[in-house]
Amino acid sequence: MSAQRSFDDLIGDCVHCGFCLPACPTYKSWGNEMDSPRGRIDLMKGLSAGELVLDATVTAHFDKCLGCMACVTACPSGVRYDLLIEAQRAKLEVAAPRSAADRAFRELIFALFPYPRRLKALAVPLVVYAQTGLQKLVRRSGMLARLPGRLAQLEALTPAITLGDLRTPLPEFTRAQAQHARGRVALIAGCVQRTFFPNVNAATIRVLAAEGYDVLVPQGQGCCGALSLHSGRAAEAKRFARAMIGRFSRENVDRILINAAGCGSTLKEYGELFAAEPRWRDAAAAFAAKIQDINEFLASIEPTAPRHPVPKRIAYHDACHLAHAQRIRTQPRALLRGIPELELLEIPDGDMCCGSAGTYNLFEPESAREIGGRKADNVTSVNADLLASANPGCTLQIQSILRRRGVTLPAAHPIEILDASIAGRSFVGR
Repeated sequence: MSAQRSFDDLIGDCVHCGFCLPACPTYKSWGNEMDSPRGRIDLMKGLSAGELVLDATVTAHFDKCLGCMACVTACPSGVRYDLLIEAQRAKLEVAAPRSAADRAFRELIFALFPYPRRLKALAVPLVVYAQTGLQKLVRRSGMLARLPGRLAQLEALTPAITLGDLRTPLPEFTRAQAQHARGRVALIAGCVQRTFFPNVNAATIRVLAAEGYDVLVPQGQGCCGALSLHSGRAAEAKRFARAMIGRFSRENVDRILINAAGCGSTLKEYGELFAAEPRWRDAAAAFAAKIQDINEFLASIEPTAPRHPVPKRIAYHDACHLAHAQRIRTQPRALLRGIPELELLEIPDGDMCCGSAGTYNLFEPESAREIGGRKADNVTSVNADLLASANPGCTLQIQSILRRRGVTLPAAHPIEILDASIAGRSFVGR
């Protein structure tokens, strides 16, 4: 929440014009005013004024919000719905009427996903599960249909990983390939990214080194707090953020780079997150000022590494927290268009969320599948060879829906495609 403006002030910015309605995935799904941004703002206003009671029905309308921020892009009045929904979810964490099973599942997710070591420990049996053929057997047997929806969704989102992925360490320092480095940058490794998509970090380091940058990956870095902040767990998010700021404040770097869209939007919010805390305000603002998404950074420099042809039709998916929260749209497209023989395809209705939205597809699996189904329809309509996505959650979500339909479409982060182009090797994604 902004230190300058109160919750009620931010609510008052909404003039109920309705521009947010066609941009909202849940309103598109159900046509329910209370499942639109302005409807949820009305609920916030009623709760704040004491005119409404936070019961299960009201809570459900907030829970069904993806937090995709498409409404922020669409709003002509500049309503900060991102701050409003985060603040409202913080209230839900304290007071929402939830069942014991619901609370237990939420605690399980937040005891696991923000902790890279715990994720890596979980990944070992997942590798065994996949490589022994047990996963295929379970999926073909129909057993998953008999599981509770959330547990079935956890299994459906399980990525394809190998023991080799888990054994590959990130080098703490990689020297620029140029004789004289153009600069020195640090990389935030992410939680899901470093565990389930390790080649994204490896490709990021290789591309930066090829472009003439020394790359530092500070050891011992933890979670940035994105999942916690977007779910209303502000105190937990701040704890992660303080540790992140403290770890990187010791490093002398020009930029701090991130290759996961959801993490990037939160890292850039650190200044706002600590605006009311004098002890951390300046350090948080200085840290946030150095943060750049990898696409954003590379598009801002003159490329020096050669690009070799990648003769593929590639559909680019706009991750919500890249396109809407960070307003980064042209940069990844420019990087991909700079690769010879690559045909970049636009996905119809590309501004719409895929249904991943951090933990949304775990907490609201039915809604996530409906929203994701529309995205899958649009992705397959362009007949691409490869899907490019700059957020690990989006990749897992879209591929799980395509897999359920029997469709195989390899996916990759744009940085992996650029890495293959610079190295001059063929690339098929995963």
